[in-house]
Amino acid sequence: MDGESSPAGALTGLTVVDFSRVLAGPYATMLLGDHGARVIKIERPGTGDETREWLPPVDATGTSTYFASVNRNKESLPVDLTTDEGAAAVRALLSDADVVIENFRAGTMDRLGFGYEAVRELNPRIVYCSITGFGSGEGAALPGFDLLVQAAGGLMSVTGQRPGEPTKTGVAVVDVLTGLHALTGILAAVVARGTTGVGQRVEVNLLSSLLSGLVNQAGAYLGAGVVPGILGNAHPSIAPYEVYPTADRQLVVAAGTDGQFRALATAIGAPELADDPRFRTNAQRVAEREALNRELTDRLATRSADEWFAVLAEHDVPAGPINTIDEAFALAERLGLRPIVEVDGSRQVANPVTLSGTPVAYRLPPPRLAAPPAPSDRPTGSTE
Repeated sequence: MDGESSPAGALTGLTVVDFSRVLAGPYATMLLGDHGARVIKIERPGTGDETREWLPPVDATGTSTYFASVNRNKESLPVDLTTDEGAAAVRALLSDADVVIENFRAGTMDRLGFGYEAVRELNPRIVYCSITGFGSGEGAALPGFDLLVQAAGGLMSVTGQRPGEPTKTGVAVVDVLTGLHALTGILAAVVARGTTGVGQRVEVNLLSSLLSGLVNQAGAYLGAGVVPGILGNAHPSIAPYEVYPTADRQLVVAAGTDGQFRALATAIGAPELADDPRFRTNAQRVAEREALNRELTDRLATRSADEWFAVLAEHDVPAGPINTIDEAFALAERLGLRPIVEVDGSRQVANPVTLSGTPVAYRLPPPRLAAPPAPSDRPTGSTE
């Protein structure tokens, strides 16, 4: 298995008790596991994480590819939290754990006896991360689903081909953003614990994570009172920065500076465009976007996307065809990025972080759902 002979990971020795399911929490804990943390995934006996049944497709091991994509480097522990035996087993783990992460509706963990205050009393060093859809206050009762938050959080209002046709993204990007924010909060709290000796509560929610992830679009509203709308593939503040037809298929051109636009004009055989009064600066090009697009479309239609890709690359113009996912992986392979790892027969996307001294390792495949442990096999808090 990849990484068996690697040095210890940066988080080796850290024990994570993971109550989370589906995507945001499991993504965060998988990344912790990649860096060496021991992650114990608490699952419902008999059914486990919902995504185990989200299929097809399945990978070569027969595992749901959705589940496999966010659950490597974990141990699965089926536990009925409502039983005395199950609760005792989990308390034993929590007494010696470093991190807890959960994404139940607000109040659920308290009702089960594993809320922050109860766990902190058991283990004052615990870093306790809660992920919700809309926070633990007025939005506590609202269900947290990625599609719902894309709609309620404004992302769909700026995504789509044309006004009046809001569209979700092709991946649950709000869950991914939230998982990364959870990871950041957890690591910050672990570092702070090294100074204070005590843990703390980390709270993240999907809506706040999305609002943060709206970056320039949110900034347009907050800083200038502009409510952005749908621009298709165009950028609200940069031109040319969108998709153009060529002789065979579409091509992305992302000329974000005046210098890059001049290089683009030269590459397509129209250097005069860079000196056209309508297009001399980025602000002028944004204002004259339709006229600019007509000029570019006429010229780009004369050659194929791959031909333009080669020509524009020679002129240092950011551009390229729109790849399918298989083509995207092939590109990463050609660039030497090693985007794929195999973990006990399960092909996985490699962790994108490279550390020179404590590299990530792929120690465990996505876990099978085991039978609940017998009473004599109840886990202890040992990290061995």
